Amino acid sequence: MHKHEIEHLMEHWIEHNKSHSKSFRERAKEIEATSPRAAEKVTAAADLMDLCTSKLEEAAGEL
Repeated sequence: MHKHEIEHLMEHWIEHNKSHSKSFRERAKEIEATSPRAAEKVTAAADLMDLCTSKLEEAAGEL
């Protein structure tokens, strides 16, 4: 792959992950009324998504 293709891909993945993380957190608030434990798991998934995003940002910085 060419560098510009990788940069574009990384940018896409980073924005995609940020969108999912935000959605997970919003939905966790809604889920909490029905199942606090499920809401905790969804919030944990958002935290993991943030970690993935951080790693992608680090990878992008290595290009």
